[in-house]
Amino acid sequence: MSLSRFVTFTELVRARAAELADAPAHIFLRDTPGGLVAETLSYAELDREARRIAAVLQAHRAEGQPVLLLYPSTTEFLKAFVGCLYAGAVAVPVPLPGSEGDSKRLNRTAAVLRDVGTRLVLTDTASAPEVALCLADSHGAGAVCLATDTPGLGDPENWLEPAPADPEDLVFLQYTSGSVSDPRGVMVSHRNLLANQRALQEAFGTTAEDRFGGWLPHYHDMGLIAHLLHPIWLGSCSVQMTPTAFVKRPHRWLRAIQDHGVTVGGGPNFCYDLCVRRVTDQQLAELDLSRWRLALNGAEPVRQTTLKAFAERFAAAGLRPEAVYPCYGLAEATLIVSGGVPGTAYAATAVDATELERDRFTPADPDRIEQPFRTLVGCGRVRGFDLRIVDPVAHRELPPGAVGEIWLRGDSVARGYWQRHTETAETFRATLSDGETGFLRTGDLGVLEDGELYVTGRLKEVVILNGRNVYPQDVEWAVRGLHPGFGLGAAFAAQAGREQLVVVQEVKGLGADTDAGGLRLLAQRIQALLGRDFNVPAGNVLLVPPGTVRRTTSGKVQRTLMRRLFLDGELRGDYEVLDPVMRALVRGREDLLGDGLLGDGRVDDGRVDDAFVRDGLRGPEPAGGGLRR
Repeated sequence: MSLSRFVTFTELVRARAAELADAPAHIFLRDTPGGLVAETLSYAELDREARRIAAVLQAHRAEGQPVLLLYPSTTEFLKAFVGCLYAGAVAVPVPLPGSEGDSKRLNRTAAVLRDVGTRLVLTDTASAPEVALCLADSHGAGAVCLATDTPGLGDPENWLEPAPADPEDLVFLQYTSGSVSDPRGVMVSHRNLLANQRALQEAFGTTAEDRFGGWLPHYHDMGLIAHLLHPIWLGSCSVQMTPTAFVKRPHRWLRAIQDHGVTVGGGPNFCYDLCVRRVTDQQLAELDLSRWRLALNGAEPVRQTTLKAFAERFAAAGLRPEAVYPCYGLAEATLIVSGGVPGTAYAATAVDATELERDRFTPADPDRIEQPFRTLVGCGRVRGFDLRIVDPVAHRELPPGAVGEIWLRGDSVARGYWQRHTETAETFRATLSDGETGFLRTGDLGVLEDGELYVTGRLKEVVILNGRNVYPQDVEWAVRGLHPGFGLGAAFAAQAGREQLVVVQEVKGLGADTDAGGLRLLAQRIQALLGRDFNVPAGNVLLVPPGTVRRTTSGKVQRTLMRRLFLDGELRGDYEVLDPVMRALVRGREDLLGDGLLGDGRVDDGRVDDAFVRDGLRGPEPAGGGLRR
């Protein structure tokens, strides 16, 4: 089949259904106490179910309208998504309410419901009561909620094929995860989606012989576009389990890769860390990962230590070291921007840490103990984009070797943000100082070196102290390695007379009866690390229980939200070390009078013993990239 002849993704799906009727399009692995149970959906079944749902959507006059899709399984979701295609509706994938563990006030689903203004919501019968309650709580009570798996709902024979869609028509809204702002609906057109499918094939070298397997949710851009839609574009098959099933038993994902012949699949950096820590020697001995040719690592900063540890741990199962595959992308560019050459080792470069803080990419010698360095992981070469590295203030294009904001142009760049005209103009219509225009401002910082893209961090999250750039993900990674009881952390800047660094660190087993002396030692070790490895004055440290640090649906730390909670006085540590000026700002008079953490001896004044500065670890490597939402 010639893929170039299709101008819409709808045409392609219809052609695939006719060509591959009995072939499997999707396999959903339902998690049961006895193991994963496969549910297979053929191309013919997908087509028939999509026409049935499309007929219902047409009866509700949904053409051109946003339709929210809230499903627990990828099988029912995929039927509804293609049903929206067939009806000419705009699909809006959203997580089920409450699935993130956040309060309703912070729930991403409720935010999307309010933003999109939909009048039609699709779900399944098991989830319908919960969805209806969310609609009522989110001022969406006027929307119609339909359970698409209701027996007798819709008839595929009643579907009327609409007029051919235009390449600029919207396929779906991809809501961002809200790591640095409120969720925003990225408008993805048929042109955008088809262009990025071609970029994916060019980067991954995929064919119809490849099989995709993952656990990322269908409302995540990597989960949707790479793991669900790209196999359909190829005429292949996707294999999917739920995120909960993966987190509970990571080895089941690897076993599914073996049992279903998966060749391409992956997730964020943390999922590989989880596999290294949680897969036992016995489980490892039963694995065969020799057919897994691309283990995609994206959606958050990529760490060389993780890549090496995963490759070494699972080499015994047949995983080839060149299979680990860092890549970079973002929802505003539909998905992928850059990736390496399949079958070859990824690039990793040690750079001078001091120079990197001054936005310069200068190779370093890791063997020189006196020279602090960071190891950056390359994200490959750019696929189908005009990419520039730009001074984010002067909008001047920077030369190779200089760190700046990543700007993009190309057919994969989305049309903008749903109903946000000012933000669309600022983000998607940027102009260089020489007058060249039409660029997407990614908000990511990076550098081009010999054609390889290295991503160093997020522009809005970089902490600027005395003219130096301190990357929060580096701080978080280094702090976490100090103690086995440390979990997720968040580092951010806050203004209190001067710009100050704040570190919020989760500690396992933390409670009211925890020894204050032991917590003081942990806080001092963190301060010592900041001074030694990052040359940051003893900062503000909050030790908190697990679950305190907020994350997006894809697992990224919500540093902007954590900063706001801290400055509003809503975020408090079970043990705190606060600069006096910062303490007065965020704790107010009640703490200074003893009616708070200071009164029970669990707030320090920010001092740290010299002994702790002399003892500790060498700094970690920062982000190397990642598919971002």
